[in-house]
Amino acid sequence: MTTVSAQTDQATLSGTALDISRFPAGFRWGAATAAYQIEGGVAEGGRGPSIWDTFAHTAGRTVHGDTGDIACDGYHRWPQDLQLAADIGLTAYRISVSWSRLQPSGRGPLNGEAVAFYRGVLARLGELGIRPLVTLYHWDLPQALEDEGGWAVRSTTEAFADYARRTVEALGDLAEDWITLNEAWCSSFLGYGTGAHAPGRTHLPDAVAAAHHLNLAHGMAVRAVRAVRDVHVGVAHILTDLVPASDDPLDVAATRRVDANNNRFFLDPLFRGAYPRDVLDLYADAGLSGVVRDGDLEVISTPIDFLGVNHYHQVIVSHDADDLHLGAAQHAAAPASTSFGWSVRPESIHHVLLRASGYTGLPLYVTESGACFDDYVDPTGQVRDTERIDYLRGYLGAVADAIADGADVRGYYAWSLLDNFEWAEGYSKRFGLVFVDYATQTRIPKASAAWYREQIAAHTRAVGQDHPGLGTAGNTHHHKEMAR
Repeated sequence: MTTVSAQTDQATLSGTALDISRFPAGFRWGAATAAYQIEGGVAEGGRGPSIWDTFAHTAGRTVHGDTGDIACDGYHRWPQDLQLAADIGLTAYRISVSWSRLQPSGRGPLNGEAVAFYRGVLARLGELGIRPLVTLYHWDLPQALEDEGGWAVRSTTEAFADYARRTVEALGDLAEDWITLNEAWCSSFLGYGTGAHAPGRTHLPDAVAAAHHLNLAHGMAVRAVRAVRDVHVGVAHILTDLVPASDDPLDVAATRRVDANNNRFFLDPLFRGAYPRDVLDLYADAGLSGVVRDGDLEVISTPIDFLGVNHYHQVIVSHDADDLHLGAAQHAAAPASTSFGWSVRPESIHHVLLRASGYTGLPLYVTESGACFDDYVDPTGQVRDTERIDYLRGYLGAVADAIADGADVRGYYAWSLLDNFEWAEGYSKRFGLVFVDYATQTRIPKASAAWYREQIAAHTRAVGQDHPGLGTAGNTHHHKEMAR
């Protein structure tokens, strides 16, 4: 493993610093990962199969048939990876715990080996002075629950609430901050609508039912968690910055339909206690009203402590009569310069943070933001990802703009700490601050890791703290005080 400091190249880093004075004391400088994307060890420690195991092992579902069976081998190499996080200077680290590892059948007592594993991870983060943010569900539904109908059936919400309660009861003494669900739009519409993600189903009514049940599962989990632990609880939604291709009323209407699907399907019931009229109309034929029961919206809108905002790029929308779902065509804004073909438009994260701030006065955290490029190890042994440095500088600068404009943004979690299994794209996309050679499991911090380390150190010096983000008054909140 190469150290972060050894990768620092002053020629690469010069002239790329942030105006660190624009970030408040206590700002959390983080990175994020997810269990299935890094852990591997899929048949170890009593873990059961998840929908992603099944999906990835189905021919044609992922690039090159890649699976998460080994991934970054984080199940065995986690001490090394946490040390990397400390070497970068992270003050916060977002992880997910695997439902299929903790509760292999999706129900019943937790798996003791898994509890011990995650307690070890969380305890070590505490020793390193890195504040954990723990996601309960990052897409790895136990296959046993999918066999019963998955998120398209209501019983999965009850199973999730029980799992959330048991997990926070077992681990909550080591982590103050919890996220119920990651990106419910992806789980529902990609998993049950387009079939691009696990479980790979292609039935719009199932996708709509799944979206509502994920919203409901979030609210049920918040209540279940608070019954056993006094912790901070929120949810992470991917928010899309949508721009009409023109002023043509057809393009404007198409953009609003995409916004209803991607954003307001999830934000409005969470913060306003109702589905918008156009969401109800859009999915009337797909059965939305039939899955919403009395009392559901009250549960969904249970007050939370913070909102996690995941955001990557801006999308241009135009009318498309051939699209039977939303009547819209979507493509990345220019420049679409990442290896995913996504745009790099820093103003887009400014837009979504101000929009989220308009929904709620709660603290906001950028719980995912990053870009993939065609990274490689050069003949000197370095990974000079200058494009990622440019991305991070631009997007973090736009976060500072949002703070200046009144958004209560308290942290940024770069996606991702490590290159990892990128879902249906397999190992073909590299998002990490740290390069992973999957054949040898060698970790090589990239130039972006050194750059991020420099910004964190500069902020620490500027605010006069030993460890910003840990125990600072400006960074601490409580649901009884913050719910509104």
